Amino acid sequence: MTATTANSQPSVIHSTFSIERAFPQPPSRVFAAFADKATVRRWRVESEGFKIHEFTFDFRIGGTEVSRFSHMGGPEIRLDAQFQDIVPDQRIVFAYRMAMGDKPFSASLTTVEMAPLGAGTMLTYTEQGAFLDGADSAQGREEGCRALLKSLANELVASGS
Repeated sequence: MTATTANSQPSVIHSTFSIERAFPQPPSRVFAAFADKATVRRWRVESEGFKIHEFTFDFRIGGTEVSRFSHMGGPEIRLDAQFQDIVPDQRIVFAYRMAMGDKPFSASLTTVEMAPLGAGTMLTYTEQGAFLDGADSAQGREEGCRALLKSLANELVASGS
C-alpha cells in the first residue's frame, strides 16, 4: 500500500525504454561483467561521491542483489533485485525495487540481451518500470542506465576484457 498525505494521492507512471549499445568485446566477456560480484560492484555501484553501505550479490536464478548507498552525503538509496532468468552469454532478466529510506520510488523488470556483433556484442537493455509518487521518472532512469552502460564499457576496457 502506498502512503499518502491529506493533500496528495498516490500516483504511478508506467514506462518502457530500450537502449542498444555495441561493445567490442564478445558476449562471453560482457556477460561475465554482469555475473562477477567484484566486477559488478566496480562498474555499477562504486563511483566518485558514493558511499557503499551494503552490497550483496548472488548471481543465479532466484538469487538476489542488495545495494545500499548514498551519494555526496545524501539519503540512503536501496536497490533490492532478484534474478528471474539467466542464459549465459545471451540473456539476464531481473526484477528490482528502489527505495529512499523505507519509501519505495520504483519497481522494474529488466531484460539484458547480448547478441554477437562481428567479434563484439550488441547489448539491448530493456526496462519496464513503475515510477511511484513522482519520486523518480522514466527519463531520469533511462539517463542513469545509459550512464551505467558507459561505466560498463569503461570497466571492460580497464580490465582488459
